[in-house]
Amino acid sequence: MIQRFISLMAILLLAACGSGSRSFYVLTADGPAPSGGGAGIGVGPVSLAEYIDRSNLVIAESENQLGVAENHRWAGDLAASITRVTATNLGRRLHTGNVRSYPWQGDEGIRHQVTLDIRQLHGGSDGYAVIEAGWRVYSLPERKLKASRTFVDREALETDGYQPLVAAQSRLLSRLADDIAAGMK
Repeated sequence: MIQRFISLMAILLLAACGSGSRSFYVLTADGPAPSGGGAGIGVGPVSLAEYIDRSNLVIAESENQLGVAENHRWAGDLAASITRVTATNLGRRLHTGNVRSYPWQGDEGIRHQVTLDIRQLHGGSDGYAVIEAGWRVYSLPERKLKASRTFVDREALETDGYQPLVAAQSRLLSRLADDIAAGMK
């Protein structure tokens, strides 16, 4: 009986110590991915700046200082999430359901490949989310560079907090897709 009580107390103690409430976040696209055919677009690979290539959300505390939100994390791989959201947003803008995320099996049916270099994607103590992304569009199968730009933007957070930060970052990725789609036309 005492052994059982000690075991139960140990379990409760471990549960209490480990309950440093973690929250997990996902970036969201503008809506569901389109279905059906259309021009084939491949999105990826996506490279991330080292400081954001982590499971935690990042906040700029000053111009040269970053903070890492220990209990506020991405619910998966950030590069894969950016790839998924960008592919969905581009499919919606270019009216095609034929969008693939990197890596894909073979280039058959893909007319354009979009690569991304995410140099900044974080929140700031000033109440804004920021993005700086270099993007390139290649025509396939010849892999000829069709367009290349750097996209820089910022978005005000609707309220304080990590959920509004991720929502603002999702809106920034939406505008990035607008920029890429305009460059592809």
